[in-house]
Amino acid sequence: MTRIARFTLDPAFTVGAVDPRLYGSFVEHLGRCVYDGIFEPGHPSADEAGLRTDVLDLIRELGVTAVRYPGGNFVSGYRWEDSVGPADERPRRLDLAWRSTETNRFGLSEYIGFLRKIGPQAEPMLAVNLGTRGVQEAIRLQEYANHPSGTELSDRRAAHGDQDPFGIRLWCLGNEMDGPWQTGHKTAEEYGRLAAETARAMRQIDPTVQLVACGSSSRAMPTFAAWEATVLAETYDLVDHISLHAYYEETDGDRDSFLASAVDMESFIESVVATCDHVGARLKSTRKINLSFDEWNVWYQRRFQQETAENPLDWPEAPRLLEDNYSVTDAVVFGSLLIALLRHADRVTIACLAQLVNVIAPIMTEPGGPAWRQTTFFPFAQAARYGQGQVLDVRVDSPTYGTAKHGETDLLHATAVRDPETGAVTVFAVNRGQDAALPLEVALTGLDLDRVVEHLVVADADPEATNTLAAPERVVPHAAKGTELTGGTVRAVLEPLSWNMIRLA
Repeated sequence: MTRIARFTLDPAFTVGAVDPRLYGSFVEHLGRCVYDGIFEPGHPSADEAGLRTDVLDLIRELGVTAVRYPGGNFVSGYRWEDSVGPADERPRRLDLAWRSTETNRFGLSEYIGFLRKIGPQAEPMLAVNLGTRGVQEAIRLQEYANHPSGTELSDRRAAHGDQDPFGIRLWCLGNEMDGPWQTGHKTAEEYGRLAAETARAMRQIDPTVQLVACGSSSRAMPTFAAWEATVLAETYDLVDHISLHAYYEETDGDRDSFLASAVDMESFIESVVATCDHVGARLKSTRKINLSFDEWNVWYQRRFQQETAENPLDWPEAPRLLEDNYSVTDAVVFGSLLIALLRHADRVTIACLAQLVNVIAPIMTEPGGPAWRQTTFFPFAQAARYGQGQVLDVRVDSPTYGTAKHGETDLLHATAVRDPETGAVTVFAVNRGQDAALPLEVALTGLDLDRVVEHLVVADADPEATNTLAAPERVVPHAAKGTELTGGTVRAVLEPLSWNMIRLA
């Protein structure tokens, strides 16, 4: 018997509107993300600011919006004052987070200039150091960055060459403060109190700032959920978002479970939503806390841990760290994680792919050489371009398969987004099956659609295929054959182990 996956689309049943910030990313002073990544003075493509224009072109194509900076673990030892003023006068510092040397040649002004060159959709998302610093340093940074003029700090910014304020609205109150690896690690009670004090002070300067409190650094943390509850009890009426971080990798050859990673991500999201709403109910608050999934990706952490254990770092500048080379399989899992975020767009209103260039990134570069797209570039770029509008409620009727970590899991993982202006619908779908194609039928109700614009696929006969310096276009999206819309039903065949985008108009 042929196994067919099915679902129905009806504009009367929606999840919520996609916030453009769902397609954010992350630039940390880690490895070659900044230096030799986005910033390489002397490169043949470098502009007057030292930014690689070939990388800027790829970032625009990728479609990123909010860009979180400067960390990550890096921020918990960050002195923002080191990153402003003449670049040749900035101090060199030891970065404890990644055991590297930070030159500070790229700093706050350069970050803002970088965003402006990406385009108006690129919004700053700046993290403050609540690990080794606190309230005073946070509000001084806010004043330096945002106050128009007439104070010592705002006038210092102008003297440094930035007459206009940076206008940063979105701020992260520290990073992963629940983690023992974090410089300045704190208990939930300690962090919650400090975050609340910082939030109050920042709102005294500007009541309209949007603030993200640190949630658990992963769902696996022993304090997960209790951490969120304690932190939100202190900050609920002071912050707008709480953060989530999650990374996934294939372990012990268990590819079936790896392909179902989004099952864990969706459960993680729903657990944090439940915790937020419980605290809100307990406090009798009418506010709703949204989620900032400001670190997510496929990351082979075990590989990194083994490499650094065998070759400990000795304070190098911009070492090659976390430069995972992503396969077709990784791209399918990555696409499924994107689908999970879209399926919860009613509460996940910020998300940051970690990271943007070289470090577990969709874009890779070679010093003095080319830049190229990893396999994960394509699902993100397609979703960022066409996944704007209202997310439709997709409930699949799918064949299942067994996994060791997640039990019986649907072979099909899917969502759909409708453009409210044109009525066009884009379906994003993953076939988790490794060996067989998956027939798909999508029934359309109340949608004025009559044709398939395109059906693009990321898949390959070799699930380990990657894009490299030597073969930068080994994997590219290709058009599917035979996808049609007749009689109000879309019929398609999803290739084994594939990411799919089907555009309907």
